[in-house]
Amino acid sequence: MCLAIPACVEQLIGSDAALVNLGGVKKEISLALVDGVAVGDYVIVHAGFALQKLDPAEAARTLALFAELAEFQADAR
Repeated sequence: MCLAIPACVEQLIGSDAALVNLGGVKKEISLALVDGVAVGDYVIVHAGFALQKLDPAEAARTLALFAELAEFQADAR
């Protein structure tokens, strides 16, 4: 199973890379597949590549679902 995660762009690195925040973890990713990304944008990240830009409201909903799932899994233990 593959999972793509919403991440907030914190810094642009050159013309085709960025530093993103993935739930508190900073990671350098490639922007080679997406045009027009700016600091503050949300992107869907998979395997170190931004696949597309994401609406901030949709990113918030998705991240809230991930947090809810993590909470549920913690309670199940």
